[in-house]
Amino acid sequence: MNSPALSLRHNHFLNGGSALASGIRLPRSISSPFRVRMSLQENGPSVAVVGVTGAVGQEFLSVLSDRNFPYRSIKLLASKRSAGKSMKFEERDYTVEELTEDSFDGIDIALFSAGGSISKKFGPLAAQKGTIVVDNSSAFRMDENVPLVIPEVNPEAMAHVKLGSGKGALIANPNCSTIICLMAVTPLHRRAKVKRMVVSTYQAASGAGAAAMEELVQQTREVLEGKEPTCNIFNQQVPSCDLPSQCSYAFNLFSHNAPIQPNGYNEEEMKLVKETRKIWSDKDVKVTATCIRVPVMRAHAESVNLQFENPLDENTARDILKNAPGIVVVDDRASNRFPTPLEVSNKDDVAVGRVRRDVSQDGDYGLDIFVCGDQIRKGAALNAVQIAEMLL
Repeated sequence: MNSPALSLRHNHFLNGGSALASGIRLPRSISSPFRVRMSLQENGPSVAVVGVTGAVGQEFLSVLSDRNFPYRSIKLLASKRSAGKSMKFEERDYTVEELTEDSFDGIDIALFSAGGSISKKFGPLAAQKGTIVVDNSSAFRMDENVPLVIPEVNPEAMAHVKLGSGKGALIANPNCSTIICLMAVTPLHRRAKVKRMVVSTYQAASGAGAAAMEELVQQTREVLEGKEPTCNIFNQQVPSCDLPSQCSYAFNLFSHNAPIQPNGYNEEEMKLVKETRKIWSDKDVKVTATCIRVPVMRAHAESVNLQFENPLDENTARDILKNAPGIVVVDDRASNRFPTPLEVSNKDDVAVGRVRRDVSQDGDYGLDIFVCGDQIRKGAALNAVQIAEMLL
């Protein structure tokens, strides 16, 4: 589990801060200083957050608070190393507890973001105790008995899971790149049916955790000061490099740091392929991806090329996207204004732009779009909390 400083509201690494302008935050789209907190309710579910000291764990708390998620109690869980630390949540002080086999007694909903090995060990145990687990790791995503859910895309996949039934369950949160991609593509898929999808991703540091975000800021300062960059998180990205400057994440980009598979794709790319097929319940849809890590703090960008079975012109596609939940269209050709990672950082909605006919295909059977979404928020914490909201 990552263990950055535990401030939920002032850590600029986790709240859209720029490497060159620390302390500057983009406001959340739904925040308001005049909201009355109604989250703590006697009739709400008991909630546990696993991996609470990590980037996504902290974002879980922010999203729960922002959306006034009802709870009668909340338990903050992390590794033994983090146990005993104090955290403030909704004006109350809490002590982080060590995650153990007894942590889920009396817990209705548990939000997990502590890595696959922790999820594999404690997720099923929690479910056996009657807890509904929403897991952000890859541990259960391809398990045919575990629903893989994006609420705006396939809510029916978890229709059989009921809060208060006494039966625990596992629900998997898709990979961040898959969520951001399918939020934009699914409305078009419903209209014209995607035959083939080619995705190129430009992925932020946040996908590698809070420590990677901090290292990107540190490297940026070091490079600008003419120093050799500190390379602890991504020091294996360029195996042939002899100098730290050649391995730098700052002012650089490289193939995603996931392991390479025998077919030449890395794990991140194959997640997009396999998860899309499962979420759409379509084993025949053709998907290929190239995933790249770029020196951006917390929002992913994706270039998506689509081939359809049925014709879909760009104007109709744009109208469909404008009416799709969780989507904002930023597509101003005259001003050359389109989605950017910085603009969507710390925001709930996924931005879509560059909507245009694919000129390499005949007729209106192909489109290109450009998508940006906050990797920590909709790509992880927000999606998980929305799943939890569907249980209420």
